[in-house]
Amino acid sequence: MQHIAFIGLGNMGGPMAINLVRAGFSVSGVDLSAEALQHFSDNGGRAAASVAEAIQGADAVISMLPAGRHVEGLYLGDDGLIARLPAGTLVLDCSTIAAHTARGVGRTASDAGLRFLDAPVSGGTAGAAAGTLTFMVGGDAANLEAARPLLAAMGKNIFHAGDIGAGQTAKVCNNMLLGILMAGTAEALALGVKNGLDPAVLSEIMSKSSGRNWALELYNPWPGVMENSPASRGYSGGFMSELMLKDLGLAEETALQSHAANPLGALARNLYESHVAEGNGKLDFSSIVNHFRH
Repeated sequence: MQHIAFIGLGNMGGPMAINLVRAGFSVSGVDLSAEALQHFSDNGGRAAASVAEAIQGADAVISMLPAGRHVEGLYLGDDGLIARLPAGTLVLDCSTIAAHTARGVGRTASDAGLRFLDAPVSGGTAGAAAGTLTFMVGGDAANLEAARPLLAAMGKNIFHAGDIGAGQTAKVCNNMLLGILMAGTAEALALGVKNGLDPAVLSEIMSKSSGRNWALELYNPWPGVMENSPASRGYSGGFMSELMLKDLGLAEETALQSHAANPLGALARNLYESHVAEGNGKLDFSSIVNHFRH
């Protein structure tokens, strides 16, 4: 049985690690949250007291962390994992970070003899729980094949985007589009409601018309329209608005570095920046609908 160290058991990492356990892997998980560790343990995982304990005897390490600084802090430096893991260890970072950060960590890992992949995900907390995530993978094709059984236990779609860092580029393009779609969906629903339409009826109309999109059909931002969406549980337990703001910032940074046009992405970033500044950072990103309801 392969032993996996999973670092970061939050809203996304927790269910991903649990799906690995259910697939028959031996998984040691670590997180700063005692509640997250307990939930992981209650679902068959082995809660570790430290990263050092989690990685003992690990064949593979998977990390799901909030930002690039956390990834660099985990892997780099004299005390980082790259210096402590044996050569040949498979390393998958599923965090969403800047592509240049992934490339820097990946180069250092490869130079140390580790098999590194950047493998950010799409599909949200529901996809993480259901094991239907989409993985966008950057790195060597042979390393991806070695990691495929792990990825298949957590996701439904696995794409090889290119070399190390390519997964992050694909992810930032996807999340920029998602932020734009969510803001547009929220604005359209608010316009309809202010003109007397039932949001559920309008959602059904648009989902069968040319305005259909993922945010409208699977993650509706209007409370009560979709029973299992974060909007119907006070915008809790989803993808936090502050994380969407971070991803839109990464998209803008990527656009500047590559001299690419970014007008809609920049507008979505401005909307989420205002939304987060108003105290909504911990709410699901679909709560942007409240910006249009005032």
